[in-house]
Amino acid sequence: MSFGYKVLGFGGGAPNPYIKATGGTTVTCGSYKTHIFTGAGTFTVGGTAVCAADNVVDYLVVGGGASGGIGRGGGGGAGGFRVFSTAPGSNSPLNNSGASPNTEVTVTATAYPIAVGGGGAGSTVPAPAACGTAGSVSTFDTVTSAGGGKGAGGSSPTGACNDGGSGGGAAYFGPGSPMGGGTGNTPPVSPVQGQDGGETTATGTHASPAPQRGGGAGGGAGGAGGATSNGSWGQGGIGSYIADSFVGPTAPSYGTAGPVGSTRYFAGGGGGGAQCGAGGAAPDGGGGSAGKGTATSACGTVNTGGGTGGSGEANPGAGAGTGGSGVVMIRYQFQ
Repeated sequence: MSFGYKVLGFGGGAPNPYIKATGGTTVTCGSYKTHIFTGAGTFTVGGTAVCAADNVVDYLVVGGGASGGIGRGGGGGAGGFRVFSTAPGSNSPLNNSGASPNTEVTVTATAYPIAVGGGGAGSTVPAPAACGTAGSVSTFDTVTSAGGGKGAGGSSPTGACNDGGSGGGAAYFGPGSPMGGGTGNTPPVSPVQGQDGGETTATGTHASPAPQRGGGAGGGAGGAGGATSNGSWGQGGIGSYIADSFVGPTAPSYGTAGPVGSTRYFAGGGGGGAQCGAGGAAPDGGGGSAGKGTATSACGTVNTGGGTGGSGEANPGAGAGTGGSGVVMIRYQFQ
């Protein structure tokens, strides 16, 4: 008589003693399986593990990145970055595995709705100097990663509009008018999900041969957005990373490369926009470089939670790109 058990290499015809689940795109690395969600979906657990400890799953939850501000605009902040990983190799300093208190997720045989945050909308038409658009939240069970804080625009005399997973950068508002960047890790969690956006100083001038005015950069998961000073525009805050083994070294490309080898970076902030000269550079983690003059800033990389750069002048064509959408990954032992 057959009871419908699927034998996965266990002796004596015993059923699989590990989690069985469906949903998203799946990749395997050794005896571990990872479900990757690049859009809304459902992680459905059809069977739990015999050993209770094996029902604790690893996860990466990244919120959507924000778009940058227009008119010497601040870079968009990266989406919140939250990770719990037991994967071998180099894991982010923000890894919650072993932290106290930690945020373990123990699954049961049920369906878990997954939300993947969209990136903040970009501006592709002539617009006045204005803030960008915040990213949206990503969620898995009790874990929520906030959307990135929108970059401030040249008409916004306050940095209050740009708090988020990572903070958006401040805009250049005028000589003698320094502005603070947005606050990252908003709402607060531990470990932090992101860093602050970059400020602008009071040293911007209308100096010859070209005006030296530009915005601060968006914060990233691993570093604050760069501040602007006279003739130097903020570089986007670096993102943070997971070990390659979280998804397997031969899996399709997720995330971006970075200074730590054999890892994948996510949640980088956007660079600060510059009226003249080169705008702030993109960081590792999918953030976009800034626009200069009337150029549109670069978009954040899809499914990294990267923020976009701020734009240069508030003139026709000087728009800001769309923020990078977020991603959710869930990893567990399956055999």
